Amino acid sequence: MNRQQVKTNLVGDRQDRSFPRPCIVIGSVSGAIARGAIALTITLATGNFLPAIADGLPNPSPSPIAPPPKPTIKGVKVSLNGKIISLPWHRWQSGKKWHIGIADVPLMQNFGVELLDTSDSNSQPWRWFGKTSSQAVTKFINPYRYLDLTEFARIADWKLQIGADTLYIITPTAEIQEIQLPPAPQTSELVPSLPQPQRFTILLDIPTPWKISQEKGASILTIWGHAIPEVAAKFTPTVPFIDSNTPKPVEDTAPTIAPSTVPTPALPQLTKIEDRTQIRFNVPPGWQTQVTSATNPDRLVIDIAPDVFKSRNILWSRGVSWRQQYLGLKTDKFAVTWLEINPKQVQIRPIWSNPNTLVATAPLGKTADLWQAVAAINAGFFNRNLLVPLGVLRRDRQWLSSPILNRGAIAWNDKGEFKIAKAIWKESLNLTTGENLPIVQLNSGFIQPGISRYTPAWGTTYTPMSNNETILVVENNQVANQIPGGLARQTSIPIPIKGYLLVARGESSIIPSIGSQLRLDTQIVPTELNRYPQIIGAGPVLLQNRQIVLDGLSEQFKEKFTQETAIRSAIATNSSGQVLIVAVHNRAGGAGATLIELAQLLQQMGAVDALNLDGGSSTSLYLGGQLINRSPATAARVHNAIGIFALPNR
Repeated sequence: MNRQQVKTNLVGDRQDRSFPRPCIVIGSVSGAIARGAIALTITLATGNFLPAIADGLPNPSPSPIAPPPKPTIKGVKVSLNGKIISLPWHRWQSGKKWHIGIADVPLMQNFGVELLDTSDSNSQPWRWFGKTSSQAVTKFINPYRYLDLTEFARIADWKLQIGADTLYIITPTAEIQEIQLPPAPQTSELVPSLPQPQRFTILLDIPTPWKISQEKGASILTIWGHAIPEVAAKFTPTVPFIDSNTPKPVEDTAPTIAPSTVPTPALPQLTKIEDRTQIRFNVPPGWQTQVTSATNPDRLVIDIAPDVFKSRNILWSRGVSWRQQYLGLKTDKFAVTWLEINPKQVQIRPIWSNPNTLVATAPLGKTADLWQAVAAINAGFFNRNLLVPLGVLRRDRQWLSSPILNRGAIAWNDKGEFKIAKAIWKESLNLTTGENLPIVQLNSGFIQPGISRYTPAWGTTYTPMSNNETILVVENNQVANQIPGGLARQTSIPIPIKGYLLVARGESSIIPSIGSQLRLDTQIVPTELNRYPQIIGAGPVLLQNRQIVLDGLSEQFKEKFTQETAIRSAIATNSSGQVLIVAVHNRAGGAGATLIELAQLLQQMGAVDALNLDGGSSTSLYLGGQLINRSPATAARVHNAIGIFALPNR
């Protein structure tokens, strides 16, 4: 059988890659009766959607072709050659034509389809093994932008079928015919070899889906296909590497490597996993991996070098542009990925890992999916052990967590007005006796002497975070009970639905007695911040009115924190009223940015005001279903984020 022609038999075993039933397929149908069932061979014909006929079931209509189902079919599971992948897909109708689409960023990252630059969010040019489309149809259905696969599937010889909740994709199985290695470096005893960019070429007999992922010190290329015996024998390690589903996050920083000490990547390691092949490439610290597909012959080209970051400029949806490129500072250049947001065309809101509690962390992608955000960036600091916030959170005028230590925060409203400033919490309890008791924190993981307050936004219960706390239960503005906290992290105390807990730590001069009537007075300094319904904190403040104002010590950050190099994230505004949410990764061949370098890069990008966000392994930038700045396997769980939402009329 010609490898460019693939038969899909609905009556075969697993090797036939049978489609489940009932289903909808694209294409023309031919078949024969066998063993009391109907065997179908599917050949793509763009735009035709036909139902397959289940084995042993009578056709319910006089015609063998039933009308297509309603265009409301969608799901979040894609079966690629029998392997289930969590990918959003949707089916819709435009005029008389039907479309099946996959969320475009996940399509790029899981199938190797390259998204090209565009200034039209309704069409997305793409390239795949030399095949291109300049005007592929897209459909924004909140919160994803779907790229129409019908034309692509015809060109690529893919078979598509819709099941009850799954989109099934069958692709031809490729053969890895050769792995070409980079030339060996020239060395001598007198002149040691200098580091050289590495290029590996994988020759295939036909185009096939592929994806690249990262872990510490390596890149993993997954190809849907098998290596011929000669290639498998040469590159299969004696002890195969383990493809872990839960790898640990990479280090927050990458050390600068002297050129003479950069190792040459070792021989790739090949591992067969069912009908896929994984190839592991060693990657030196500070270097990057870029994979491109090409044709004549069909091949994948893997470049490993300090500076193979690909530029991108895509108008992704109304109010959201996706940008990435190198930005230079003196002799260094940094890989920068950012989203340019028009705040008058979207909604911007604080989001956190679990809407029912502030005691939780999660990968940013899961948090964004939970809130149905189209885009997001990690935001404030948090206690990784206790999973609780360390900074201000305010959403829709509700105070969720208070600021700490005079640290920077960004506040905004839906008119496109923003304010970046250092924030101080001012809250007090007014007793009927005339006494005023200061409240040092609200729903915060920052432990300090004094009285803190915990509301139902914290969760259904509060567990003491330090020893010997005194806990007052307040209901209907009256102290209802007093409870000794005992040892830290031992006993959970219910938080009243119509009230809150007061937690006294250390020596407190006054503790309200049971039965005391209380009145709260709450504000934030500077008082201008009070008028903004949305606030989220991090710090330090980087830019104000285009000038660098970095002063980490005044925000009580340690000097080491302000000087160290790390992967960075930030939020900024520019003179056009746009919001930039930014991820800055390592400089080419070296470590990440210092805070002063981050401020300088933001200046270069046209920022007027800017705030540093939590960085390192927390740095995560999300768009349309996937992280776009790093592999999810290298990103840490985070507590809160800044979410971008489509307006209701979208």
